Amino acid sequence: MLIFSKAKLVVFSVPKTGTTALEAALAPHAALAILDPPELKHAPVYRYNRFFRPMVEKFIGADVETLAVIREPVSWLGSWYRYRQRPFLAGRPVSTQSISFDEFVLAYLQDSPPAFANVGAQSKFVAPRPNGTAINRLFRYESLDSCVAYLQERLELEICLPEVNVSPRQALCLSPDTQARLRAQCAADFALWESIPA
Repeated sequence: MLIFSKAKLVVFSVPKTGTTALEAALAPHAALAILDPPELKHAPVYRYNRFFRPMVEKFIGADVETLAVIREPVSWLGSWYRYRQRPFLAGRPVSTQSISFDEFVLAYLQDSPPAFANVGAQSKFVAPRPNGTAINRLFRYESLDSCVAYLQERLELEICLPEVNVSPRQALCLSPDTQARLRAQCAADFALWESIPA
């Protein structure tokens, strides 16, 4: 999470949406860069509302804009799956080395997903709070250039994104049945992504 006091902007760090690259480029210019631990770096709206919003509103103002990047749901899950294929995770409960992408998604759809498929949901990450705290501006990961252009104008900076935290390239295949189940059970995530202008 990045907080810019002069620009009155909070950039949320939705996991697996390129925000590590944004943080690498923008952290030196932020009033506050929360990069660790992951529970704070990737604070969802509900956690921001409880812990960060009171401080931000007190010292920066109530008119702060919030921004997040959302990834197409299958691609988002694919990024998690590929990330957890990395050799350093071998033998750990979060490793996906011994399973297919289809098996990973079916595990993700369980009521209580195993550790390797327990990755949350983007729609829950950005879900508005009853007091009105919400993400004001959403961008698609697939159109990250438009997010960068907006940030350059808003922050009056030239931004060059580095390649960081990139998952290994790999073909991702889902059976028609698994795709249908994913679309049905994660309808909120697909609707969220589709609601963002391309």
